[in-house]
Amino acid sequence: MKRVSTVTVRKRMVTVFLFAIIIFVIICARLGYVQFFLGDQLVGQANDLWTRDIKFQPERGLILDSNGEALAENVTAPSIVIVPRQITSPDDTANKLAEVLGMSSEEVMEIITKSASSVNIRPEGIKISEEQESAIRSLNLDGVYLAKDSKRHYPFGDDLSHVLGFAGIDNQGLMGLESYYDDKLSGEEGSLSFFSDAKGGRLETLADVYSAPTDGLHLQTTINLKVQTIIERELDLAVSKYNPDSALAIAVNPKTGGILGMSSRPNFNPENYQEVDQSVFNRNLPIWSTYEPGSTFKIITLAAALEEDLVDLEEDEFHDSGSIKVEGATIHCWKSGGHGHQSYLEVVQNSCNPGFVNLGQQLGTEKLFSYVDAFGFGEQTGIDLQGEASGILFKPENVGPVELATTSFGQGVSVTPIQQVMAVSAAINGGYLYEPYIAEEWIDPQTDTVVEKKEPVLKERVISKSTSEEIRHALESVVAKGSGRPAYVDGYRVGGKTGTAQKVGPNGGYLENNYIVSFIGFAPADDPEIVVYVAVDNPKDTVQFGGVVAAPIVGTVIGDSLRAMGVEPRADGMDKEFQWPEQPTVEIPDLVGLSKGDLAEMMINLSIEASGSGDTIIDQAPSPGTKIEQGSTIRIYLDDDEENNNDSE
Repeated sequence: MKRVSTVTVRKRMVTVFLFAIIIFVIICARLGYVQFFLGDQLVGQANDLWTRDIKFQPERGLILDSNGEALAENVTAPSIVIVPRQITSPDDTANKLAEVLGMSSEEVMEIITKSASSVNIRPEGIKISEEQESAIRSLNLDGVYLAKDSKRHYPFGDDLSHVLGFAGIDNQGLMGLESYYDDKLSGEEGSLSFFSDAKGGRLETLADVYSAPTDGLHLQTTINLKVQTIIERELDLAVSKYNPDSALAIAVNPKTGGILGMSSRPNFNPENYQEVDQSVFNRNLPIWSTYEPGSTFKIITLAAALEEDLVDLEEDEFHDSGSIKVEGATIHCWKSGGHGHQSYLEVVQNSCNPGFVNLGQQLGTEKLFSYVDAFGFGEQTGIDLQGEASGILFKPENVGPVELATTSFGQGVSVTPIQQVMAVSAAINGGYLYEPYIAEEWIDPQTDTVVEKKEPVLKERVISKSTSEEIRHALESVVAKGSGRPAYVDGYRVGGKTGTAQKVGPNGGYLENNYIVSFIGFAPADDPEIVVYVAVDNPKDTVQFGGVVAAPIVGTVIGDSLRAMGVEPRADGMDKEFQWPEQPTVEIPDLVGLSKGDLAEMMINLSIEASGSGDTIIDQAPSPGTKIEQGSTIRIYLDDDEENNNDSE
């Protein structure tokens, strides 16, 4: 038998002891690492295994007009959340839910028996109606929960639809402002966490953990709801009267670039966007559509010529024979036979194409196109909406004498409506080109305090103050004495310019008898508060001229908007020159204090409607000094005979 020496035993014991110490140190190190470094992570993983979450969606931030009126708001609409492992009778639960939600039992059964901690019934169980909510509560089904939820509501229906856009079933912004500012409007979701056993059963002995959702910020916009309502009304009337292919309108504050109103036709109800073709809600025409601007673009040529001191509108003259030849091409004036001998101010008033070709030739390609670029054409304006187009300009190397000539009066270039509005705003506001915007302020929904405010962004100064003053004067004369007379508004100084643009067909040529007619106007002419642009695409059963179709719409929008904005009427503007068959307006005299007999001697071409039985006029409507069309009706209010009798007693 082999004997083991004491030394050997001791060595073996020491070796075992050392290994034990090493293993102990490793275990302690591992335990320390787990305790101090992985502890939070493992506890979180454990909580994930034995907790179940019911998500609570935040309230989406409201979208408001400039005066705080809600344009987009939320209405309560809870959603159904299913915890499959808590359902004790799947067949009964499926049948009852199916009846309430209008689904088949098989569809519901497939959803509520999924191997998941919680599931939704989509889309039937998302944002359910009040009647469905009441029915679900009365059933009191195990494993069936109602989570607080809401859906988007647009109180003004299809008004402003392309600007506001819409939110989807999960309250995510999908279009318009709802999409552009989704990160700020959406907020952060909350949850109710409860503890469950291995089978998913709820542990009643442990308290639930509630994390409140963080609601989205409210967005206050530059939109003036009164101006917007006027625009919507006038576009509806234009569609009813002219049955156009499309129509659009924009109103902007030229001093800041803030959008006061914007709309287009066809439009849609944001709450029912699925019911219209995608092409309707995906095309916000004021920023998306591009077309030849026509004569509204002449304002840019005029601004360039005045800024370069190439023309004196009062002193310099131009003879219009009805056409002008450029490199073998003949460019015609809209008036057959031309306008004859005229000052350049009359060239502007008459929207004379040959006259503007002459101005373009004096400027030359480099100068004219430098102003076209400076006024923002050929690039996006930067408005806070998705889908903005850039327009198309001639490349400098492709500009010859004919291209220079056609560009001078707005043909051969492609621009967007918002580009035109911002460019003309710069031409009449002192020369300042602003970036257009809609989002004005972001407001905390809990404290109602402003957390972020948008400041106007000045892109560049394009012309001088004195040039801008000349342009305002010239364009005011267009409305008072020229082609823009239908936009004239009694009591307000209105300036503007007509536009009649040819449309390019699918084969590259211009379409026959198919025009986009437009008008851009501003007021008051000496200190503009509003710029309005209206374009009507292919109006039917009418003469397709901007002055005939679009100018009266702009005049109405400007007049009603200024009154709604509190801008006081004045009597210091240019008087309108009337042409047959137009009739001069009549200024209503002060009739208060006169007798009925006095009216017969006044010889006024107005109809009278009287209220009251007395003989003395005590009030009238409209008020004295108002100008109305001849033959219009005014109402007078007479005193009461009985009161007179009492006074005499």
